Amino acid sequence: QADAKLNAVYAKLLKKISAAGQSKLREAQKSWIAYRDAQCAFETLGTIDGSIHSMVVAQCLADVTEQQTKRLQHQLTCEEGDVSCGGQ
Repeated sequence: QADAKLNAVYAKLLKKISAAGQSKLREAQKSWIAYRDAQCAFETLGTIDGSIHSMVVAQCLADVTEQQTKRLQHQLTCEEGDVSCGGQ
């Protein structure tokens, strides 16, 4: 569910931004996926041998994905002059 929301926002943002922005967004998202996976591998190391591990990993992935969705959503709704936006 978290991935579906992220993908929807990502697709909307890709349509809204310049070609240069699209290239940078794709690069950033690819790097973010690697970060998300590595971060959750680190955060869930304590449960790696337990039966709960897959659930803990899934929750971590959902949490980090929801944070990224909020970041991308912010880029979609930037006000004119908001310097925290990618200049798109």
